[in-house]
Amino acid sequence: MKKFYALLPFLGLFLIACEDDTTLPETPGPEPMEYTSGTADFSNYVAIGNSLTAGFSDNALFIDGQEASFPNMLASNFALAGGGSFEIPFMADNLGGMTLGGNKIADNRYILSFLGESPSPEVIEGQGTTEVSQKLTGTYNNMGVPGAKSYELLAPGYGSVAGVANGTANPYFARFSSSESATVIGDAAAQNATFFTVWAGANDILVYATGGGTGVDQEGNLDPSSYSRNDITDTNVFAGALNGILEAMTANGAEGAIANLPNVTDIPYFTTVPHNPIPLDEATAAFLNSADAYGAYNAGLAQLQQLNIITEEELAARTITFTPGEGNAVVIMDEDLTDLTGFNPALTNMRQATQEDLLVLTARNHIGTLADPNNPTSINGVAVPLADKWVLTVDEQDLVETALESYNQTISALAAQYDLALVDANALLAELNANGFQQADGSIVDATFATGGGFSLDGVHPAPRGYAIVANAFIEAINAKYNSNLPGVNPLDYTGLYID
Repeated sequence: MKKFYALLPFLGLFLIACEDDTTLPETPGPEPMEYTSGTADFSNYVAIGNSLTAGFSDNALFIDGQEASFPNMLASNFALAGGGSFEIPFMADNLGGMTLGGNKIADNRYILSFLGESPSPEVIEGQGTTEVSQKLTGTYNNMGVPGAKSYELLAPGYGSVAGVANGTANPYFARFSSSESATVIGDAAAQNATFFTVWAGANDILVYATGGGTGVDQEGNLDPSSYSRNDITDTNVFAGALNGILEAMTANGAEGAIANLPNVTDIPYFTTVPHNPIPLDEATAAFLNSADAYGAYNAGLAQLQQLNIITEEELAARTITFTPGEGNAVVIMDEDLTDLTGFNPALTNMRQATQEDLLVLTARNHIGTLADPNNPTSINGVAVPLADKWVLTVDEQDLVETALESYNQTISALAAQYDLALVDANALLAELNANGFQQADGSIVDATFATGGGFSLDGVHPAPRGYAIVANAFIEAINAKYNSNLPGVNPLDYTGLYID
């Protein structure tokens, strides 16, 4: 009632003004923006790729993540300039877990748990309801298949439900493939897209890297059927696969955009765990340096150096010493060191990590635990060296970098050959890692694990806010190439971290 009374003086003035026939000026609103596709045709958009295209985050694929995929963001922009519907092969729930014949084959997604001493990723509880054998029907515009390598997108039977159990097929594609013998690209090309995006090839090196370099660089091997999962794909195999993808997608005259690949050193999976996280008291440090521990190893190395079997540089690199206090480097196994076990079986290929070594994110839950629960001295990373899978050494990083440079050269050349917009995702992720991106509210989205807003809790895949930054990079490249004027998306409209 008070609000009504407060309005009476204003209403009285308004009535007097009307009686005086006074005309109030009208303030014109802003002209509505007219968006155009330029020379592109967005009416039927299809996205091809792997987990980065599917919207994978927090170590799983789930409905909210799929809705926040960068292709779905692009499709919302395309709809402003003639774009059509964008169908997604949704998972059954927001847990992300997956079963085959009732047996679990994929875990639920991560959430940030605050129950321990410090916040840490934990698998969300619950029974996932996505069953691979319950195939979806219809066609889907988002053809992103988590886990797919470049050549697997062209592999017949990659969507076979029967093949999932023996590892010859992909469970995510098996859910929505058109047949047991279908290929991802065959199903994508059959939709006669007018516009497409391709972001493929990351897994051809990423799986090797996240496995700590436990695979093999297959350069020179043109038979991908002989590869192991953790291997680096031969550069000619990669080039042939990507050319086959683009040839199929442009066969009907479709236009599109392709993104190059980021460097693994720019993702939190390799930048979060320090090489020197070990605190030691004086007594423990003294014991580790003694002849009863690493002192004997160091003495054996020195003896072989005096015999000119190893260099002074290798002696320095392999000598293991600890000091009281914080900042002691972990001990790791390094297969690229000279094999000295023929001279002395105790002189295994171990050394302490350096700042150049990249410890994988999952090592944070392994370092400091006991290799033998009944032996309190068997501390992983201290008395027990970390196995190869926990660290990407400099030599292993060099293999990744060499392959990455070749892959990105291929992507650039093929983008020119097929006259496509080229998205520099490599530079984008490098900038996200180095400086972050300032948002309209003044906040910064960067690559800091768990809190930066750019990456999800698996340390590999972007968070929705990070995917929005990727989407805007695609929009910028598309606008420049095809003279469209799409507005892009606001990253602040998307979460930087799912909170349950």
